[in-house]
Amino acid sequence: MLQAAHNHSSLASTAEPGSVSDVEIYDTLISAILDHRLVPGTKLVEDKLATAFGVSRTRIRPVLVRLANESIITLRPNKGAVVAEPTPQESREIFEVRRMIEPTLVARFIAQASDADVNTLREIIDNEEAAHLAGDRQRAIRLSGQFHLWIAEKSGHTTLQRVLSELVSRTSLILMTYGQGDQSARAERAACGCNAHQALVDAIRLRVPEPAQQLMQAHLLEIEHSLVWQRPETPKQDLQHLLRLGEPLEG
Repeated sequence: MLQAAHNHSSLASTAEPGSVSDVEIYDTLISAILDHRLVPGTKLVEDKLATAFGVSRTRIRPVLVRLANESIITLRPNKGAVVAEPTPQESREIFEVRRMIEPTLVARFIAQASDADVNTLREIIDNEEAAHLAGDRQRAIRLSGQFHLWIAEKSGHTTLQRVLSELVSRTSLILMTYGQGDQSARAERAACGCNAHQALVDAIRLRVPEPAQQLMQAHLLEIEHSLVWQRPETPKQDLQHLLRLGEPLEG
């Protein structure tokens, strides 16, 4: 899960017995955002969030500040919070930075990852392909991010892993915002994504860094070039219904 990469130390566990904790509020929100049950531009009204979680507004505010610090949501003065809507320029910058750091991470992964670590990448690809076949685009995007985060986690570079964790979260928003098109085009791009990940694993198994680094850069550039910089209209959503605990969240 993507949110597992985030450190919860900045959120105090202030819940009363039987009440949802701040960490659980954070995890629920970030899961809903990164799974795109809460789409970019969705308003996050503090009163409605407090009602949905059964807590006071004072419990909601620090969670929103945390998400804003991670660029997952945007806090607007006197207007409240919304799920972040990355601009085309911001999106290009994120891919540019990823192309700078991920070749380093894959080289370090090759140098020290075990065979079991490499096999885990193959398992992620299998799950990603299954999600595409099932038409579950949101889960496929999450698994694609998990592929890159696993390489970072096993690279042994804690600082770059932390940076990439934020970039992958923001990339997830970018893909759901601009990765549009007709169904056949999306399916073709999805297949290319899985094929690129498989090619990376094949190169990693050879334990020679340069080809894998080149494939990583080409893969990230291909994703960026597949994006469509005109957003479709999205239907308005009822926040309280989306976040009512114990019920499935709708897309």
